[in-house]
Amino acid sequence: MSIPDLTRITTLLLDADGTLFPSEEPAFVASAVVTQDFARHFGLTGDFTPEHLRRTTTGKNFRTTAQDLAVRQGVHVDAGRLDAWVEREKTEVTAYLKQALSPQPDVVTALSGLRDHYQLAVVSSSALTRLAACFTASGLDGLLPADRRFSAEDSLPVPTSKPDPAIYRFALDRLGIDPDQALALEDSPTGVASAVAAGVTTAGIVQFVPADEQADRVERLNRAGAGWVRRSWEEFASDLATDAARAVR
Repeated sequence: MSIPDLTRITTLLLDADGTLFPSEEPAFVASAVVTQDFARHFGLTGDFTPEHLRRTTTGKNFRTTAQDLAVRQGVHVDAGRLDAWVEREKTEVTAYLKQALSPQPDVVTALSGLRDHYQLAVVSSSALTRLAACFTASGLDGLLPADRRFSAEDSLPVPTSKPDPAIYRFALDRLGIDPDQALALEDSPTGVASAVAAGVTTAGIVQFVPADEQADRVERLNRAGAGWVRRSWEEFASDLATDAARAVR
């Protein structure tokens, strides 16, 4: 699949989990414990193992996953009780990720080069406190400062999650740019769908997707609307390191 015209791009809108760092697997280890307790508390049934949750809910935050589980089984969870579970999940996953993540040299190198030519921002379904812990552990604080992080859980008037495009639209508005000035980078079909619905050209990346799942993920990213998919940050940065991609600023 050929790369679309990028000459108007001024800003890169980057997903976080699974895109900037390999957080999906460890996050679901911690999140599954909370999800299992949530399910027991409300009498929900299903497969709530870390691996099943990772494969079926990647790209969504816990709030949306919990709401979806309850709605599908006809269980009402009022907003206050849900907020308490969301807070617990956020706290436990954040603590786990602080210990599990470490800097990824190729990501740091790629972002260091890209910021010379593009404005960088983060657009995520995850909570800001979780993002802060992940960026510190991954050595990305200086490259992606707090005022350029947008969270579907915390930044919006009403919390939501991808594939709702609200967080991308919010980020575009706060950054003062049009959709055709941005390029999104996502690792999940849910994330791609969110960015595409906001009118943003979107690329996929599968660097942190397990090797045996990459071929299927590439196909799903393409179906969701990704303009093209790369297997590494090195490849993605190379795509943007052309005169055509940098011509108009």
